[in-house]
Amino acid sequence: MTPVATTVSFDMRVPDWAGPPAQIYGAALEMGAYADSIGVDRIGLMEHHGSQDGYLPQPFVMAGGIAAMTKRVRLLLGAVILPLHDPVLIAEQMAVVDLMSGGRLSVIFGAGYVAQEFEMFGVSLRDRGRVLDEKIAIVLRALAGERFEVEGRPVFVRPLPVQDPHDMIYVGGGVAASALRAARMGVGLGPMRADIIPIYEAECRRLGREPGDYFRPCHRLPGIIMLSDDPARTWALLEPHAFHVVAEYAKWAAQEPGSNSPFAGLTTLAALRASNMFAVWTPDELVANAHLVEDRGTFVFQPLVGGFPPAEGWKSLELLAGVIPRLKALVR
Repeated sequence: MTPVATTVSFDMRVPDWAGPPAQIYGAALEMGAYADSIGVDRIGLMEHHGSQDGYLPQPFVMAGGIAAMTKRVRLLLGAVILPLHDPVLIAEQMAVVDLMSGGRLSVIFGAGYVAQEFEMFGVSLRDRGRVLDEKIAIVLRALAGERFEVEGRPVFVRPLPVQDPHDMIYVGGGVAASALRAARMGVGLGPMRADIIPIYEAECRRLGREPGDYFRPCHRLPGIIMLSDDPARTWALLEPHAFHVVAEYAKWAAQEPGSNSPFAGLTTLAALRASNMFAVWTPDELVANAHLVEDRGTFVFQPLVGGFPPAEGWKSLELLAGVIPRLKALVR
């Protein structure tokens, strides 16, 4: 039995109308330190590139900053779009952040889907699955301390991380191929859909090993929660920021052929409120909904979502501080 888990995430989106990015970045670092001090379980950092609103393009840099200001909380980066990157550099970044944090880093690798990002880095979107496989294998070998060659290129990474690389790495995605890839690579699973978890578990056992770690999406939960003593007031402040985030994700999803994006159709504020992607709850409502957090699931809070004013985000975190002891008293 485990306590109800909590995650505080940052995507660092700052629309032009939302305020200066330096203010948001400073607040995120301070909020990360505060989240650590109140007992939050994970800090999540995401990655995208070439976004007009400055979506976080360098999660390892941000993770290093947060690692220096925290002692206990785990740092979860995901999804890092590995096909866009040199896997040797990624291995080096992982090792350094893991050492800085004392072994608190977890990384979800994803294949990516935004065409403009692949164009920006000169990588073929069509080949992303094959490239992801190749680069995960290189990262694993490099972080295991091997000295080897890849197509004539010598690879040797030092320093090495605190953790076993197989325990640090997760494969992200929402299709069966993601679950099979994670099992084949001997790493964890960071699924977008809970129904691929049994595929992962079965494939691991077929390959003769017990399943590794995984996260469970809780589809009955809101994607992002804001705490408030006055939900109506907070909703009014949150709506333009939440609507911006949804609209930007919808633009990216529209580039992906056959996409079944959850952001499609959320073109009005009424539709946004009804979507269950965002919720503004009182602390008592949070505790009352704790039964919706399934095993290996988590409540997710994003106090600066879409450039949300830091002063308002702090109110949510301070309310979370008061409710975490109640959540930890509840076990699944």
